[in-house]
Amino acid sequence: MPTPDREQPDDPTLVLLTVEEAARRLRIGRTLCFRLIGSGELESVPVGRLRRVPPDALNDYVARLRRTHGTAATAA
Repeated sequence: MPTPDREQPDDPTLVLLTVEEAARRLRIGRTLCFRLIGSGELESVPVGRLRRVPPDALNDYVARLRRTHGTAATAA
């Protein structure tokens, strides 16, 4: 029995991601992902009336977070 789309692993060959796919990869909610897009923190592109996220925009966003907030100190 096939699983629903939201439970299937993301296809790494996709050129553009839906907001839901981008949120899933970042492990955040869809609403927060839309907020990040709206504020310009996460790059997206319009495709007709739809909004899509380039996969490399996720890496750029995480890299900016790491530069801004640094890495958490780990207890030894």
